[in-house]
Amino acid sequence: MRTAVVILNWNTRDYLQRFVPGILASLGPQDRLFVADSGSTDGSLEFLSETYPEVGRIPLGENLGFAGGYNKALAQIEDAQYYVLLNSDIEVSPDWLEPLSAWMESHPECAACGPKLHALVRSGDGYERAGRFEYAGAAGGWLDRYGFPYCRGRVLQRVEEDRGQYDNPARVFWVTGACLMVRASVWKELGGLDSEFFAHMEEIDLCWRAQLAGYEVWTVPSSLVWHIGGGTLAPASPFKLKLNYRNSTWMLRKNLPATIGHRKASWRLFVRSLLDFATQVVYLLQGKPEYVRAVSDARREARARKITPERGRASGIPLGKVRIVLASALKGDKVFDYLRKKYEGSY
Repeated sequence: MRTAVVILNWNTRDYLQRFVPGILASLGPQDRLFVADSGSTDGSLEFLSETYPEVGRIPLGENLGFAGGYNKALAQIEDAQYYVLLNSDIEVSPDWLEPLSAWMESHPECAACGPKLHALVRSGDGYERAGRFEYAGAAGGWLDRYGFPYCRGRVLQRVEEDRGQYDNPARVFWVTGACLMVRASVWKELGGLDSEFFAHMEEIDLCWRAQLAGYEVWTVPSSLVWHIGGGTLAPASPFKLKLNYRNSTWMLRKNLPATIGHRKASWRLFVRSLLDFATQVVYLLQGKPEYVRAVSDARREARARKITPERGRASGIPLGKVRIVLASALKGDKVFDYLRKKYEGSY
């Protein structure tokens, strides 16, 4: 098998009904679709068994989160060259997969790659393909100097229209787990995702660890998919907020020392802790006590976990140097022009 496309499903039968037919039609003879089910109670597995028996079914029995679920599922797929982690709320084009596979085959130094993500928005009883980038991954991602993620085409809550400005393949820091192709040998070498993350930021951590191991991460814009987003956790979920803050701290503690050195890493982690506290003050002033508690819980859990920093070589890793929150506040919608001038073609 060349590529195993794996959807991690938890009670999203409606998405499977809508999007599985297009995914199956897009696969080549050496590719196969699997659905790993996290203990759904909506009849997802029964629907697949009756309607699409050619889809491989991997019952996990319980919800292990994004990270734990994919680790358990991919451990049961031994003969694939490449894995694709694909959200259940993704609509694909007929030719989305081949550019990713071809890129991996011609670039052995590439550990992971991903497509451009456009937004898929509700329209009446269905969905409409938008021409703008989607929040989760846009056209590949970076981290700013304090560990806040942003994308080519998405900064904080701002997203760009796709005018072809990111149509060249580019080396990036991370690609989204909503649609992520990873070399199976590298996945096994790195031990997959960090299961303690549960969900959110785990794909950035994986991409970072891959680069510390000497590999590269790329975005391949000739591949395009559409993403609804927020299919499992609402964008404003306090639980999601907690996961993002906690996991971001874990990721920095694991990977930053090997990337910039222990002394610089300690200083940046200290500044990041001050910034996290500042967000709590902002949420308090906004009258959002549930968000204040979420960040407090994240900070407490982040401190409680014992972290062994990663080892590896840091040269050539495209870690961002901007302060993205400040840049966005000062430049507004022009922040995208600023970032393109600063970074496009730098790597």
